Amino acid sequence: QVHMVESGGGLVQAGDSLRLSCAASGRDFSTYAMGWFRQAPGKERELVAAISGGGTTYYGDSVKGRFTISRDNFKNTVFLQMNSLKPEDTAVYYCTAGYSIATIGQLYWGQGTQVTVSS
Repeated sequence: QVHMVESGGGLVQAGDSLRLSCAASGRDFSTYAMGWFRQAPGKERELVAAISGGGTTYYGDSVKGRFTISRDNFKNTVFLQMNSLKPEDTAVYYCTAGYSIATIGQLYWGQGTQVTVSS
């Protein structure tokens, strides 16, 4: 059983920054692609960012240039640095894992952390 726990969400104003963290269990962490999905009421689930075991990254068009995904394989942790936050970024953010970026989210999911951005 693999456990993934997100933290770092909160209530901020437009233009502020947040850093989300996802701590995962398991010795195979470094072989997984890791990513962040978000879900807002009335909107479809969206893949925000992903990173392969080798460090290749993917970003959704809505966050490109503002968000940065990174990972620390020694600590089994993945991060999402979010800058220049907008009210449209308000959502529950979920940490996910997969065998590749193309199949991100098909292995494990965290419980989610709420990000709220006021105008």
